[in-house]
Amino acid sequence: MPDVTLVVMTDTPSLWVGNASGFYGDRLCAVHEMLTDGPVDVLTGDYLAELTMAILGRDQLADPSRGYAKTFLRQMRDSLGLIMERRVKVVTNAGGLNPRGLADRLTELAESLGFDPRIACVTGDDLLHRAEELGLDGPLTANAYLGAFGIAACLDAGADIVVTGRVTDASLAVGPAISHFGWTRDDLDALAGATVAGHVIECGAQATGGNYALLDDLVRDGHDPTRPGFPIAEIHADGGAVITKHPGTGGAVTVGTVTAQLVYEIAGARYPGPDVTTRLDTVRLVQEGPDRVRLSGTRGEAPPPDLKVGLTGLTGFRNDVEFLITGLDAETKAALAERQLRAALARRRPEELRFEFVPAEDPHGDTQDKATARLRVTARDHEPTVIGRPFGAAAVELALSGYAGFHLTAPPRDARPDGVAATHALVPASEVEHLAILPDGDRLTIAPAEVTRPLVEVPEPAPPAPPPAGPVREAPLGLILGARSGDKGADANLGVWARDQSEDAWRWIAHHLTVDLLRELLPETADLKVTRHLLPELRAANFWIEGMLAPGTARREGLDPQAKGLGEWLRARRVPLPVTLLPEEARP
Repeated sequence: MPDVTLVVMTDTPSLWVGNASGFYGDRLCAVHEMLTDGPVDVLTGDYLAELTMAILGRDQLADPSRGYAKTFLRQMRDSLGLIMERRVKVVTNAGGLNPRGLADRLTELAESLGFDPRIACVTGDDLLHRAEELGLDGPLTANAYLGAFGIAACLDAGADIVVTGRVTDASLAVGPAISHFGWTRDDLDALAGATVAGHVIECGAQATGGNYALLDDLVRDGHDPTRPGFPIAEIHADGGAVITKHPGTGGAVTVGTVTAQLVYEIAGARYPGPDVTTRLDTVRLVQEGPDRVRLSGTRGEAPPPDLKVGLTGLTGFRNDVEFLITGLDAETKAALAERQLRAALARRRPEELRFEFVPAEDPHGDTQDKATARLRVTARDHEPTVIGRPFGAAAVELALSGYAGFHLTAPPRDARPDGVAATHALVPASEVEHLAILPDGDRLTIAPAEVTRPLVEVPEPAPPAPPPAGPVREAPLGLILGARSGDKGADANLGVWARDQSEDAWRWIAHHLTVDLLRELLPETADLKVTRHLLPELRAANFWIEGMLAPGTARREGLDPQAKGLGEWLRARRVPLPVTLLPEEARP
């Protein structure tokens, strides 16, 4: 069967775009695996997220020659020979804040290995030097999300490798398709179809069973989720595509895994980009064979006149210390430790000092670990010296004058950068210089779309017929729906879909999983603005929760500052569900 699949791929006029990275830190050997497990025409790598931009910004503060994803060079050292031998094009945003710097390092690496690839890069996204002029308030990084036509121009000029800064994630796949099929800005439906394909594969193994809520369904059907393969989009001339993976690799490509990725990091039925606004409410999915899901029917509209600009800024510095408190009277001991530490820091008090008491599993437990409570202390300040080693030393100095059994989890340490405040702004596309630096060094300015359309929300569609009436049973929501969630700056995004594409489960979602019910089930959302978007073709709904992660990525207090587990929390909540929707084993 795998041999047949490969022959079909080889004989089709489609463009096979594989992805080998979904974030900075993804599986290092994925590039080599994608080159050796089967054929691809283009290999993409997505390394950038809001948090990553801030990390690269900190790198560049320390050394202006940095600011790119260094792991990409390691991957090229291992795989450049295969790339050149198999004539695979590589398109990556690993350039981050310094695409030209990465292109130069890549040229040096190739020369040292005896290769001479034609390398191009796309720049113009970095607006930090113009932040004041554009009314952006002192960010650490400021980058416009560029589109795909600069990438296409580089490939048209014969580039083997294209290194970009901040482009939209989907543009890594759309650019090669533009070059391959000769699309123009008027081919909106084709651009939209390729955007959907790019959106599905951009996060790597999330499209092949990674982070998948309904993992037991994949296991039941004989798939091995231990090491999911990375996805491939077979893009066709009309923009339609098939999502697949190399034969024999782990995980699975199903309507469910593709739906999970489609409802991730969106904010409604209109998905805006620099080149096209994609109507996600038109996308149709069909399982056309094992590990093959066809995307079709996608409609495109003219893009908005403005580009999104991602802004990041450090929210200061933090340090932590954890007191371990064993046995009886733990809360009294914690109160003493708090008073003593506050007094010790009185002369130079941090801007923020937070104490959190975590009770012991059992103060009378049969192991000391079970009998040990914790007092976690977090200090924050914009000046790192205020909460550096002296902060930890102040805790250590209490060792012989504090509560009985005093001990800490770690010695004093330096302060470290706190989380990232990530926000977005809009800038007219005409204000941004989108520049393709071609392999021969020529510089080509990419004009923005001439025809634009202001972005407005799609009215909520008429709901389907109500689900059939009948007996109900209180059960976890996850028995009838899947979910995926994540962060976009200070906002949280939560997508849900009907398990097994069940029409009755979809009806239940549309009629019962309202904003009011969501607020009831997830009390942390109760006072926030929540918007629901229904996507009937996908039997899915998307919830945009504004301000849940304020002030931004990785800065919010709690165990999940990026809302990655929010969807799983929702699936665990118990509500009255129609018995007819429940699996046989969950029925009375």
